[in-house]
Amino acid sequence: MRKLLLLAIAAITLSAFATLPGKLKSTGSLITFYSHTAFEDIEANNYKSIAVLNTESGDVIISVPMQSFEFEKRMMQKHFNQENFLNTAKFPKAKFIGQIQNMDSHDFTKPGELVLTIHGEMTIKGETQPVKMEASALVKGAKIKLITAFELTLSDYGIEFSSGKPSKNIANAIQVSASFLF
Repeated sequence: MRKLLLLAIAAITLSAFATLPGKLKSTGSLITFYSHTAFEDIEANNYKSIAVLNTESGDVIISVPMQSFEFEKRMMQKHFNQENFLNTAKFPKAKFIGQIQNMDSHDFTKPGELVLTIHGEMTIKGETQPVKMEASALVKGAKIKLITAFELTLSDYGIEFSSGKPSKNIANAIQVSASFLF
């Protein structure tokens, strides 16, 4: 009986650590967004995002907990999360689901840099838009670092300011950079 119990525990433990071939989950991440206007620059960092990269199929999935963005000023963070901006109580996560193009020309087992084009869909505040991004994958040993930078237009996601302070302080097009370690 004791041997059977130990065998069952070992099997459960091993299955918990087993992963599908080529499917990697990020162990570290940084997403930064930057807005520049004549009145104010706004920057925020998020270290709690999670990405999944399938090096065989080219699938890329990124989940971003929106309330985890950190701002220099506490008031900026409060405004960011409010109902009239990102409404993070109702929409707690942003999501990207995409596909690396021309996967047959990329070998994630060889050290070096891969230049990637990723097509997918970004969902922010319940609005989904097509996104195309250029990325680099730096392969070193068993580690892969995925890096990208792109521009997002806030009004595409239902985030608009026609008057008041936000219309002067927040750019409609923001710069986003992201890196994930697998």
